[in-house]
Amino acid sequence: MSAAAATGAPTAPAGAAAPGALAALRRTADRIDARTPAHRDRAVDGLRALALLAVPTGHWLLGGFTLDPAGGLHNASPLSTFGALAPASWVLQMLGIFFLVGGYASVLSCHRRKGSAAAWLKGRAARLGRPVLGVTAVWALAAPVLYAAGVPEATLRTGATLVVQPLWFVGVYLVVTALTPCCVRAARRLGGWAAAPLLASVAVVDLLRYGPYADAVPSWLAAVNILPGWLFAYQLGVAWGERRIGRRGAWLLLAGGALLFAVLLLVFHYPASMVGVPGEARTNSHPPSLLVLALAAAQSGAAMLLRERLARLLARPLLWAPVVVVNLCAMTILCWHQSAMLAAAVPGSFLGPVPGLTTAPDSPLWIAARLAWLPVFAVLLVGIARHARRFEEPWTRATAVRRTAAGLLAAGFAVFALGLA
Repeated sequence: MSAAAATGAPTAPAGAAAPGALAALRRTADRIDARTPAHRDRAVDGLRALALLAVPTGHWLLGGFTLDPAGGLHNASPLSTFGALAPASWVLQMLGIFFLVGGYASVLSCHRRKGSAAAWLKGRAARLGRPVLGVTAVWALAAPVLYAAGVPEATLRTGATLVVQPLWFVGVYLVVTALTPCCVRAARRLGGWAAAPLLASVAVVDLLRYGPYADAVPSWLAAVNILPGWLFAYQLGVAWGERRIGRRGAWLLLAGGALLFAVLLLVFHYPASMVGVPGEARTNSHPPSLLVLALAAAQSGAAMLLRERLARLLARPLLWAPVVVVNLCAMTILCWHQSAMLAAAVPGSFLGPVPGLTTAPDSPLWIAARLAWLPVFAVLLVGIARHARRFEEPWTRATAVRRTAAGLLAAGFAVFALGLA
């Protein structure tokens, strides 16, 4: 007999803790909802959160490892074996949405700024740069410790590459953000059509790269696509923020983008995967090809058409609260999600072949096992974010010496990651 029964005290029914936890969750969600400013565009924040979560999901699903005889980890991709997985990259490649909402939000932020445009841009650069310096400086300090602990150099180089790999986005995003005033002027003059010259520019470069005279074209020409390729969706976002794209324009983007996407795949035989596949001569992602812009146009049109419906859904506190949390940790998620996967894979490499973690991604068993690992990676990312989140906060007490040291550590780690050391 329990003590409660012996004393006649009432006992809690089985499962009572769950309703209590749900009530606490509802109270937290209500507080977050109450603190949300009325001018906050919940639909745009929801789209940003969706695009953010697609980044780790895509990298965790479409990236794998192999083990060498010495126990070192090397990058591998299931797309090399399972070409049928390529359509998954059409869903998980949501950088077009991210740049779209980035342009939209930048317009609103720029209009509300109290200082100069230079001060506004400096603030944006600091918000993006702090987390990047944080993750690279931490890894610069951790790498020698891990090596001394017996982690093979091959594993450290693979890990460094994975950590640095997503950070290219920050540099590109800073450049397109700096162009916001130019984008605003173009949107006010041409509306959504201001993005058309960017699409045409990428089309011309693709024609030169892959057309009948491709052998005579220098390899560096591909880099020309980097700026217009990612500025395209940002320009659409600016025009959207300036209210120069309505439902008719959104439908045109959706239908036109989908049609162009299909033509490029079926007629011009662009690679089906939106991410790079090891061993393939062509890639859609680095730099962006015309297929990336076609997908971004279709995604942007769909986002604009679904905006009001999404805003109604996110008026519910329980749905809105996780969107707020994800947006508050945006750069932490971007900078540290590969570290979360490595936090499982590096210890796993000492155990030998672990299905879905350190085994080659070349069988259906690997896919099933990797799906089972996703919650583990997510939990590890949450644990890391509890500490790494501080890098998103202003360095109010950081001295110039500390900032310089962080910059030097970050630069050294980048050199190591790029294989130049």
